[in-house]
Amino acid sequence: MPRTVLAALAALFLALPAAARCTGDNLYQRLAPEVRAGLAEAAAAAPFGRGLVWRARRGAEEVTVLGTYHLADPRHAALMARAGPLIDAASLVLVEAGPEEEAALLAALGRDPSLLFATSGPTLAERLAEAEWQALAAAMEERGVPAFLAAKFQPWYVATLLALSPCATRSAAAGEKGLDRAVIERATAAGVPVRALEPFDTALRIFAQIPDAMQIDMIRAGLMPGSHADDLAATLADAYFAEETRLIWEFSRHDALSGSGLPAESVDAQMALAETLLMSERNRAWIGVILPALKEGPVFLAAGALHLPGETGLLRLLEAEGFAIERLTP
Repeated sequence: MPRTVLAALAALFLALPAAARCTGDNLYQRLAPEVRAGLAEAAAAAPFGRGLVWRARRGAEEVTVLGTYHLADPRHAALMARAGPLIDAASLVLVEAGPEEEAALLAALGRDPSLLFATSGPTLAERLAEAEWQALAAAMEERGVPAFLAAKFQPWYVATLLALSPCATRSAAAGEKGLDRAVIERATAAGVPVRALEPFDTALRIFAQIPDAMQIDMIRAGLMPGSHADDLAATLADAYFAEETRLIWEFSRHDALSGSGLPAESVDAQMALAETLLMSERNRAWIGVILPALKEGPVFLAAGALHLPGETGLLRLLEAEGFAIERLTP
């Protein structure tokens, strides 16, 4: 499953202040020119494949859409300079999860440890091959999670932890915030109501639908040296701030195919399931929240950047509802 999607969910489940900007080599720039060209071509073929700030209008109805990056980065300041006045002018701000949803999620996890921990059956140390378990134990220790604890986690949760680079997890205590939190704080300061796009337990319900064997494969796909994980995080962040939203997806697939050690059919199955469960189905559900909200006036919507492009992306779905879509450039 795409590591960048899982990283966003990990940031939510851990309730972490997101990490300061991590450094690393840009893996995309290391690729052969013909490989880069192929990935760029695939990204360009997706509707609305480039751009982070958009306006959708249908008659008097208007929604401004901001594609976010859930981890912190000093480059967010420039985006907030653009987005701030748009937030102030909105009647309502919609986000994936607001403070109430995050608090409800943490409360649910506290009431029911089985949501994150396997309370029966073999541990991950017993389910993985010895070499795989040793690699996982080392990766968890790099992220500040003792191996004995990681062995008892639900497999999907371990996969989300692997999706956060060691740099990100080590820096989490810095107290810096991702773009979503900055949007919420700006709206609160301006007196603009903030509302969630979905219930607090949506991610839990999504992961419950993933077959157990695929969850184990998600772990295998996420096992990589910490240095590569940091490089991957830097690469995806660079693509985001270049507003190459669909390229994030295409490169994530390429990286999984070339570096996970899994068969191509397994990677393709994970990617397809991720796109269906984590993006397409949620996007369609969000349209059912967005359209009624427009009766209250102009809406500002902030959601992960991968939700914007593609045939089942938010922008295409709004277009299908009769909205004219305009990219707002710096």
